Order: sequence, then structure tokens, then C-alpha cells
Amino acid sequence: MRLLLPITTILIALALLLPGVTQPVLTLEGKIDKSKLAKTGIAMIADEGDRNTRNMLMMASSMLGLDKLEGEISAYKKTRSIWGTVNELANNKNYLVAALVALFSIVVPALKLLMQLAYCLIPMNKFKHILGQVIQGLSKWSMVDVFVIALIVAYLAGNADSQMGELINMHAEFGTGFWYFTGYCLFAIAASSLIKVTPKNS
Repeated sequence: MRLLLPITTILIALALLLPGVTQPVLTLEGKIDKSKLAKTGIAMIADEGDRNTRNMLMMASSMLGLDKLEGEISAYKKTRSIWGTVNELANNKNYLVAALVALFSIVVPALKLLMQLAYCLIPMNKFKHILGQVIQGLSKWSMVDVFVIALIVAYLAGNADSQMGELINMHAEFGTGFWYFTGYCLFAIAASSLIKVTPKNS
């Protein structure tokens, strides 16, 4: 009966991990102010001509009301899950980073939870003691999950910035995958605190 709570916690963490990895974690949307876009476009065209051309373009812009345009247009939108980010990194030939993200956000968490589940279910023996030591070793990497999310946010933001520059007004929104992954992290921490690894001599 005393194992019911840790086992339940582990199963919930496993159930949250799958959508946490496959569902969208972050959506980045970039919008450009219409008047700013028109002004920048005219300035770029004017740079190619002489002073008279620049003055004529500015006058035409003012007459057409391009400098008084209101509203924004969508220029960039990207939604990614953890697994989608791994695929994108691999497609961009960032194989090492893709492998590290996959390892620490998918493989290690799933492996640790499955080992904790096995530790709860098997009787005390030499194998269980070794398994307990491995679980304790993996616990040192518990904060890597948070690092992975930060890495994905930074990657998406940097990717957007490099494509759009200063013209774009970025807006970020967390997706359902972020909340599932957060739930997994909380239940994984709870599971680790509920499981007491028994020393070999006890």
C-alpha cells in the first residue's frame, strides 16, 4: 500500500511526458507595423538613387498616406514541440545539439521514470540495489529538463530574430506542450522524493 503513491506519481509523470514532448511548447509570432514597413521600404529604394529621387519618393509616400498606415501584418510564425525542434535541428545539420536535446528531454526522463517504476515493483535483491544507485546517479541531471525548454525558447527566438531583424515585433505564447512538460517535471520531482533508495547493508 505504501508503494501506491509513488507508483501512481510515476505513471502520471510518464503520461504527461508524451504530450509534453510531442505537443507545441512555444509559438513565436512576428508582426510588422505597416507604416514602419513602408518607411523602411522607401528608405531602401531611395538609397539606390540620388537626392532628387529620394525627395520624390518621400513626397509620393506622403501624398499616398503610406506614412500614416495603421495596423500590423503577420510576417513570421513558428510553432514547435520538443520533438519538432529535434527534427529541425537535425535537418539543419545540428546533429550534436539535436542528440543532446533528445537525450535529456526524452530518453533520460523516460528511462529514469521506468527504472523508478521497476525499483518500486521488484523485491529487494542485488539488482535492486544496483538499480537504486543508477537512479541516484540520474537524479543529478534532474534540472536538465528545464535547460532544454530554455534552449528551445532561445533557439526559436534567435531563429526568428536572424530572419526578420529589428522590423519585427515578436510575440511569444506557450503551447499546451509546455504545460504538460511542466506537469511532468513536477510529478517527476515528487516521484523522486517519494522513492527512498535502500542502502545495501539494510
